Amino acid sequence: MGSSEPRTLVLGTAPVRAEDVALAASNPAFHVELNQDALSLIGRSRDVLERTAASGQRVYGLNTLLGSGRDTDVEEKSLLTYQVQVVRYHNSGVGSYLDRPAARAVILARLVGFSRGGSGVRPETANFYAGLLNRGVLPAIPREGSVGSSDLTQLAAVAAVAIGEGEAFDADGALVPGAKALADAGLQPLVLAPGEALALVSANAYSVGAGTLALLRLQHLAKLADVALSLSLESIARYDGGGNLSPFSPAIQAAKAVDGQGDSAAAVRHLLSGGWMEDVRPEVSVQDALSFRAAPQTHGAFRSLVTQLGVALEVELNGRGDNPLVDVESGLMVSGGNFQPMQLALAFEGLRVALAHVGISSERRIAKLYPPQRAIRARHLKAASTQVSSAGSGTGPGSESSPASALAQEELPGLLWYSAAGLLAELKFLAAPATLGAPTLSADVEDHSTLAPLALQQLEKSVEVLEKLLTIEAVTASYLLLEAGAAQPLGKGTGVVVGRLADVLADRPSAPDLVERARTELRGAVDQVFPESEDGGGSW
Repeated sequence: MGSSEPRTLVLGTAPVRAEDVALAASNPAFHVELNQDALSLIGRSRDVLERTAASGQRVYGLNTLLGSGRDTDVEEKSLLTYQVQVVRYHNSGVGSYLDRPAARAVILARLVGFSRGGSGVRPETANFYAGLLNRGVLPAIPREGSVGSSDLTQLAAVAAVAIGEGEAFDADGALVPGAKALADAGLQPLVLAPGEALALVSANAYSVGAGTLALLRLQHLAKLADVALSLSLESIARYDGGGNLSPFSPAIQAAKAVDGQGDSAAAVRHLLSGGWMEDVRPEVSVQDALSFRAAPQTHGAFRSLVTQLGVALEVELNGRGDNPLVDVESGLMVSGGNFQPMQLALAFEGLRVALAHVGISSERRIAKLYPPQRAIRARHLKAASTQVSSAGSGTGPGSESSPASALAQEELPGLLWYSAAGLLAELKFLAAPATLGAPTLSADVEDHSTLAPLALQQLEKSVEVLEKLLTIEAVTASYLLLEAGAAQPLGKGTGVVVGRLADVLADRPSAPDLVERARTELRGAVDQVFPESEDGGGSW
């Protein structure tokens, strides 16, 4: 289905999948709506809040100040203006703005939170947030400012636009006042009812929403890692007598039940199926280096952590992280700490370490592909020197037989391995803990935070770096396989990938352009060689 083709995500009271949130956020043509079950639950939640407010019970953020002012009452006559003050107070983020998919993910994740019935917002407020998505209102949401005990500043940027303040992007990408963005979309500013301001800003919708987008990229990386590995296996089999496939056998995988390990090995067997490596080769090395031989264990552990991230995201999406929590079942409003997404923050942390280990293995495989590259370059140099010598010594620098023209530009830049090594160093740096550095805030009341947003942002950088590193491995191995010729058939999967990268290499682009074009081509190739089942699943 094309990216511009309209689709609908219906939110009810049933569990929400992280992948569905990511897909809807990524595609601005997606229509999002709340069904009657969700609207009914939201209405009952609002009824609880209004009964509590009418009872005169002191409730955090409903009729008290926030943070260190938690025990200071807000007069009833000030409750409506207090909502505006709360939004303005928290709209204090800094830094660059989120891109469209991430901004949509923030709004959508908060809308999902409303549908769980713990926030106490009115149904019309929830529908207003759906309207922001469906009418293309794009708040300008600063990336920095949350310490991970609710993404207050990011959500306040959305709430500011909702009430006709703040800033947003127009269709041309220019910053405009939030009121203009609403008017252009045919929306009137939202007038917040008591308790709604805190409900709009007090959630982890940035960490959760943008986290779902990271999940999709991580799922792609898990497959790309196995693609790059398979291409390297084919290459060392051609040039170095390696490529022993026994570590990928079902027998080895059955001997140790590590989540993801068997899937990684099965993916490699799938990619190499139908090729010459399936035949028994008596001359093959007894054991390859650990970057090849233990790759299923490394890639499998990474896959396991990706799965755990999906679980953590869906815990947040389908839970009620509001504080105070509106508990419809008991009819009470209860203070708590469900806004502290520790499981999610630690999932972001662990994945960065896993990405670094995948990167270590990839860079070591690239290093082992370097000797055949050196031999190919030596052959090219000898051929060029012979051509220049046979042409005589009277040729000028602009003639066809000059050294420069005789030595054709090679398809693979010579020191991509060094670029890979630099990327690996960055991956290792990014793997350092991010969640341990939060200071004490609000007069020592908020004395612990998860820093989930920082952990996520470091993870996003790691994903970007590892994708480049794996692309270098895939391009390097494909180049060597193309140089080796077609005497031995490639696997069905690896053959597809090499075929798609061959055209990119043939253009002899600069190194930055080569890697960027190859990344794009590999995204399509991964989807091609790992088709999903009809229900959206897949064992890869």
